[in-house]
Amino acid sequence: FCEVFNLMPLAACIESRVIVLHGGLFTEDGVTLDDIRAIDRRREPPIEGLMCDLLWADPQMPMGRAPSKRGVSCMFGPDVTAGFLDDNDLDLLVRSHEVKPEGFEVVHDGRCITVFSAPNYCDQMGNLGAFITFGEDMVPRFTTFEAVPHPPIRPMAYQSPMMSMFGM
Repeated sequence: FCEVFNLMPLAACIESRVIVLHGGLFTEDGVTLDDIRAIDRRREPPIEGLMCDLLWADPQMPMGRAPSKRGVSCMFGPDVTAGFLDDNDLDLLVRSHEVKPEGFEVVHDGRCITVFSAPNYCDQMGNLGAFITFGEDMVPRFTTFEAVPHPPIRPMAYQSPMMSMFGM
């Protein structure tokens, strides 16, 4: 699984207008789409640098940057979002990585969207899940949904019969 994960793309661009990634933007200005393309993805994520930021950075409401509450990467403000999008001729940043009560959140003057698709995260958050679709007009359309009840089976009942023989 880790080997497959280490080959997954860090970001995707839709119609040269929308960048989609897991975390957020960067601890430094001037990052281009070519810089992102040049990242060697075939490795474990580092604790700093562009790859780390793509995976772990989070938006904040104040301008500028601040240390991350996660202990890696940074928090980035609306000015950072606008600068990156404008410098790269993009309109919108779509990210995930944070639970949002309504399943999504639009910030930074409508240019940064967080969408979180896991409803009732960890069976305790009570949040909605959401996903986004884009039509030909490239306007984001949100669909939200609730968690469904778990099937009435005991935890790990789906494990292999061989494991059950050993009390695992």
